Amino acid sequence: MHLFLLVALTMTAFAANSILNRVGVAIFGMDPMDFAAVRVVAGAAMLWLLVALRKAPRPAVLTPARLAGACALGAYMVGFSWAYITLDAGLGALILFGVLQVVVFGWAVWEGQAIPPMRWIGAGIALAGLCVLLWPAGQATVPFVGALAMVLAGVSWAIYTLLGRASPDALGATASNFLLCVPLAGLAMLVAGQGNLPLAGTLTAITAGAITSGLGYALWYRVLPQLPTTVAGIAQLSVPVIAVAAGVLILGEPLTWRLIIAGGLVLGGIALSLTVRSAARR
Repeated sequence: MHLFLLVALTMTAFAANSILNRVGVAIFGMDPMDFAAVRVVAGAAMLWLLVALRKAPRPAVLTPARLAGACALGAYMVGFSWAYITLDAGLGALILFGVLQVVVFGWAVWEGQAIPPMRWIGAGIALAGLCVLLWPAGQATVPFVGALAMVLAGVSWAIYTLLGRASPDALGATASNFLLCVPLAGLAMLVAGQGNLPLAGTLTAITAGAITSGLGYALWYRVLPQLPTTVAGIAQLSVPVIAVAAGVLILGEPLTWRLIIAGGLVLGGIALSLTVRSAARR
């Protein structure tokens, strides 16, 4: 139960991060690349404050693992922000988490992990629910550049997730990743950003970086070693469902039968996969 609550809290943080990103860019008018840069800087500042306050030795920053994590994190941030210039939120999330699911399951197969049939079924049910929830209705043209950027973001986030499994120091690893990612975000801001930093948008980006990104990612790195690779991928399929539910409760968006059915499929598929883990333990 403790592990389940930690995973649920982490997924809620990820969903809140998506809400904050949409609010900062769509409502407060902040440029996506500027939002990503402020988000990374705020996350790095928060994480290194926590590192400085703890009694453990400070983590090594310039290591191959941290450089790889920073590159994956930076590619995710840039690809995610760039994609939402042209993609609508639903289609972008579908591409992101669909790619994540494929990469994580593919890596598990490559490693030779034994994946129970019921976990495959659970993943399929969850992904089907995500498609029902997010696939755009009617005729829709998918912008190629935006879709390609979101594919990059999905692959990068999957790599970041896989790298986090082997980290013995979740907070130190995440703090190092964010610190090394700051120059990458700054470069992206100079190249593509507009330098327009409205106060409300900047505060939203700081919140997203310090709380839902920095602390959320540190918590994710903490629980990852306790999860099978495939379960880690399946659990993240709940993020879009949580984000949509938050939109209904917080932003007053309509609650439809499509949302209810899709949410039931996604959460049911996740529950089925986690049930396989519990049965194996017993």
